Amino acid sequence: MGASWVLALSRVPHGCLVGASEVLRGWNSRVPLTCVIRQINMRSVLCLVALVAVVASEVFFKEEFLDDSWEKRWIQSKHKDDYGEFKRTAGKYFGDEKRDAGIKTSQDAKFYSRAAKFPKSFSNKGKTTVIQFTVKHEQGIDCGGGYVKVMRSDVDLADFHGETPYNVMFGPDICGPTKKVHVIFSYKGKNHLIKKDIRCKDDELTHLYTLILNPDNTYEVQIDGEKVESGELEADWDFLPPKKIKDPDAKKPEDWDEREYIDDPDDSKPEDWDKPEHIPDPDAKKPDDWDDEMDGEWEPPMIDNPEYKGEWKPKQIKNPDYKGKWIHPEIDNPEYHADDEIYLYDNFGAIGVDIWQVKAGSIFDNILVADSIDDAKDHAANTFEKLKEAEKVWRSFLIK
Repeated sequence: MGASWVLALSRVPHGCLVGASEVLRGWNSRVPLTCVIRQINMRSVLCLVALVAVVASEVFFKEEFLDDSWEKRWIQSKHKDDYGEFKRTAGKYFGDEKRDAGIKTSQDAKFYSRAAKFPKSFSNKGKTTVIQFTVKHEQGIDCGGGYVKVMRSDVDLADFHGETPYNVMFGPDICGPTKKVHVIFSYKGKNHLIKKDIRCKDDELTHLYTLILNPDNTYEVQIDGEKVESGELEADWDFLPPKKIKDPDAKKPEDWDEREYIDDPDDSKPEDWDKPEHIPDPDAKKPDDWDDEMDGEWEPPMIDNPEYKGEWKPKQIKNPDYKGKWIHPEIDNPEYHADDEIYLYDNFGAIGVDIWQVKAGSIFDNILVADSIDDAKDHAANTFEKLKEAEKVWRSFLIK
């Protein structure tokens, strides 16, 4: 039995396997399979369907940087001649040095650009797409990217750079007070940024970033296996024009009164209202040594007038003609056309890191592109979760 079948069977409840085996044990080639199927109860059918779905899942790309062969898979861009260098290392803190090694930015104030092709390209039509990786900002990052770009298979990796078209850009980006997770999708030739603010981690530990893109046009973003954001693609990105627009032919009636309160027409200003704001100080006296010829004519200093009441305004009363705030009527937008395949990309085939960092020291690792959330969880359990526990030990040791 192949490894994929062993993994698949491990995810199926024991009761399902027993029920299926009991039915299939009684079948031989002389008995029509349709007769046997009639004996299968609904529970067994559902279990078998679940088993088929698990077996059908596929990992399209996986990179753990276990040895120096990564340099052959990850092509260094030659778009610029002064890119920073990635170096394979597990960093300062790790559990297993080989397992926990990734590629680390090694030079300050540099652009970095390397990418790798998938063994084969794929379309995500009708299936979930999971993009997952870990990044550790061991340097205490102040300004720099920590994201990946997933592209088509026909991209020229040797010329990979900031303007290279991509399908998805995902991951943390930090610069000063800005600490966000980018989720950018390309749609009809334009890159669209998520309208929500997702805060990324900014400490010096390893963190797992997971993006789940579903065929029902929904998504989920996880950090360290915990959901931090989710929703509908159409609602959280401006892929499509608005469904409704203001009716260009509608105008507010000229007699529409939006004033809730108006001046009382019967109110009038009192005759003794107007008083100066400042008056000469009545208690002030000219100094004995004041010389009018030398010092000029003496004038008492000014003080606030206690009788000053400010500008008079008539009192306000309810406006009998008030109709409320006029709301512009809306109509269906003729430019809006629903799209139930916003999520769809006909070609995924490469992934790359194209970033700028002021202070180097970020380690990328455990990159996975798959169509199964379970596969992503399994991969995280065998990589990130083990490293996370090791980092906890190191951290507690250093604190002591």
